[in-house]
Amino acid sequence: MGKGRLTIGLYNSYNPSKFMEAHRRALARAGPLALAFDTNLALFGFPFPDDLGTPKELAEWVAGTTSIGDDGKYFTELAEKGRFQRFPYPGKGFPPQLGEPILTTSKPDLKLLISPNEVKNMLNSGKSVLLVFGLGPHGVPKNAASIPKYNLDITGNRYSLETCTALGAVIGALCVQ
Repeated sequence: MGKGRLTIGLYNSYNPSKFMEAHRRALARAGPLALAFDTNLALFGFPFPDDLGTPKELAEWVAGTTSIGDDGKYFTELAEKGRFQRFPYPGKGFPPQLGEPILTTSKPDLKLLISPNEVKNMLNSGKSVLLVFGLGPHGVPKNAASIPKYNLDITGNRYSLETCTALGAVIGALCVQ
């Protein structure tokens, strides 16, 4: 059986109607990470300008306004490879084609807690996984945080990490042998 696909999911907890510098920086950092570790990138609730439709157009727009990630080149390359998508905020669930949603959090529900090794086992058994990261000071809101049936605390000790630090820690723990 083949290996499952890992998708980084960024949930916009900042302003839902105005694209901000925090959005730009997170994308410029997540793009190279996804490209380097062969994962996909999915965005939820990001307020892009209406005239940008395709993932490639979105990536080029972000790339043109940042020096991070080799001037946004890696983010654009990810989009060109078809490994970047955007979605509205999830209603009753995350898109099933992205795999089993797992909430990354420093405040896990202990009944839903999953270890990094268990996530690796899911991937190695052919199951795809969507790791949901909250982008903003309050993380993923309760209504969306209640959707995944698994919670992952990468520190194992309930330490709250800044989003880009958490992205690197989680992807490093799951993708580096």
